Amino acid sequence: MKWEIGAIGSPSLKYAKAGIAEYEKRLQRYAKVSLTTRWKEQGSEKNSQNLLDFSNGALRIALDERGELWSTREFASHVSDWQMNGVKRVTLLIGGADGHTPALREQADHVISLSRFTMQHELALVVLLEQIYRVHTLLRGEPYHRD
Repeated sequence: MKWEIGAIGSPSLKYAKAGIAEYEKRLQRYAKVSLTTRWKEQGSEKNSQNLLDFSNGALRIALDERGELWSTREFASHVSDWQMNGVKRVTLLIGGADGHTPALREQADHVISLSRFTMQHELALVVLLEQIYRVHTLLRGEPYHRD
């Protein structure tokens, strides 16, 4: 299964770039993960359309503060199910400053929240990559995750 992350805006903060690089490196052992940040902030309508076009044909997960709060174990259970059901491509969508449109949220297979806190998009990306890494180590029975 391939993970594709589409995010509006390129990370520019030093700490975020370092965190992204660290988890991209760690994930190489477990999964194919690609990050696409080719879009600049253009307002929620255009941003959402770009993300919908990017994720066409894939299982779509929109990150949104109004989404469901999954535990790491719940996330791992979903990933396991997707693997068993032959899902080839999962896209995770991080919107711009104004978030996703209702149309994007409706077309997503899942809308999840990383936290009830509103957080900077660059930080959300680091948290997301860490959770993907954590899920893969959990599914392999490695000791990284602790309940």
